[in-house]
Amino acid sequence: MTRLLAFVLLVLTTGAAQGEAVEHGAYAGFHSREIKALSASDMEGLRLGRGMAQALPAELNGYPGPMHVLELADALNLTEEQRERTEQAYANMRARSIELGEQVIESERELDRLFAERHATLEEVNRLTEQAARLWGQLRAVHLEYHLHMLTVLDDEQVRRYSHLRSYGSDGHRH
Repeated sequence: MTRLLAFVLLVLTTGAAQGEAVEHGAYAGFHSREIKALSASDMEGLRLGRGMAQALPAELNGYPGPMHVLELADALNLTEEQRERTEQAYANMRARSIELGEQVIESERELDRLFAERHATLEEVNRLTEQAARLWGQLRAVHLEYHLHMLTVLDDEQVRRYSHLRSYGSDGHRH
């Protein structure tokens, strides 16, 4: 028993030490980013209006997303009207997301520039972080809005089928 306890303590302390070492170098390479807080993938996602997992509460609770509905259009047996409504929803969601995404990028760029130029003040940091948070929130709300909208386009069976096809289970329930 003493050996087991000693082994467990060794594993835990070794893991903590390794975690600490990783944490110290966690931002290595970030200094060369165009905007320090955004990866190239983040920038691309924002510029292309991608969901970037912002609608997971909806998606994983039975609210289909328009892009994925279009990908599964044949398997969901969409009518022509449903297909057109989904295409329009996706186009609207994407246009709004791209616009907000560009605003998020500019807000993050301004915050980054403030620090890079050594002009950061508490007042400006508060203003810019609140602005960025508001924009990120609006962007997320847009994606969630269109997941809600899809419940007006699809019938209950299509929603269940969607959840099954996306491997979320078969409960795809409406709330």
